[in-house]
Amino acid sequence: MAVTLKDIADQVGVSITTVSRGLAGYSDVAEETRLRIQKVASELGYYPNLTARRLQKRRTDTLGFIMPTFGPRFSDPFFSEFIAGIGTGAAEQDYDLLVSTHAPNSDGELNAYSRVVRGGWVDGVIVVRTREDDERIKLLCDNGFPFVAFGRTNCSIEYPYVDEDGAAGMEALVQHIIDLGHRRIAFIAPPQGLMFGRYRLHGYSETMKSNGLEIDPDWIVHGDMTQQGGAQAVEPLLTLDPRPTAIVCSNDLMAIGAMNRIQQAGLQAGKDIAIGGFDDIPLAAYVSPPLTTLHQPIYEIGRRACTMLIEILNGGIPANSHVLLTPTLVVRASSGSMIN
Repeated sequence: MAVTLKDIADQVGVSITTVSRGLAGYSDVAEETRLRIQKVASELGYYPNLTARRLQKRRTDTLGFIMPTFGPRFSDPFFSEFIAGIGTGAAEQDYDLLVSTHAPNSDGELNAYSRVVRGGWVDGVIVVRTREDDERIKLLCDNGFPFVAFGRTNCSIEYPYVDEDGAAGMEALVQHIIDLGHRRIAFIAPPQGLMFGRYRLHGYSETMKSNGLEIDPDWIVHGDMTQQGGAQAVEPLLTLDPRPTAIVCSNDLMAIGAMNRIQQAGLQAGKDIAIGGFDDIPLAAYVSPPLTTLHQPIYEIGRRACTMLIEILNGGIPANSHVLLTPTLVVRASSGSMIN
């Protein structure tokens, strides 16, 4: 049988109200009494009724995360690390995390955000993979619903976010490839409309331009962020004459897929064609050859976004509500060495 406040009150010799206020830490309960209440509660194995407590506070102590993904993609290392970061940040402050999935830019996805705003089943949400014109963020802002995003948008709306400087990161990667002697460098972009894709494409284009290099329009192709998408996107690049000597990809999964298809074509990644990625997922260090990429702390970004959201929910004002992190270039064998 579950231990009740009355059980504790009977053993301590105080009222149920005093037990309740003592467990909640109210200052009108004497320190000695409060400690006795807590000791007896612990000895009896008392657990508070969280549902009742949440109803009293008019809070759920739950955060929401609607993962924008097609099909069974939870195994995507990016989302796995990001959710782990959010979950850790939530658990550290006694919040739960509720996760659902919907295809990006679908009616189901926007309906899910509408239910979040209306339903009261979470106190706030984390938004990821922001878009140039993001209806999710517009909806949340229009309704004054608390959220923090991983990413910026083109919308002229003020909101809290954590983001990585994709342009600066891609500049570092492309410059590294150029410094190795490459001049024909292709780019595998993510689906159009994703804001981080725009920044990374800008970094690629500007670095090519600043080095006096022209970009053949055929060098820019789009993939769907998966390994299969990278393998498919690289195929037209391999048929070009002359073909690119290097390919930079918007994420690691597409880079790994591209390397696989390159090697199926009888070519060697890192020797015949240099390859670079973005994210530094755990798998990147263990593929063959190991992938040159840009490290962004996905886990810590998730944790930081979560901490910022909880601070807002608790009535605080984050010291910095616009956090922009710079990814770090990690050089491995897939980019090869100097070419003649």
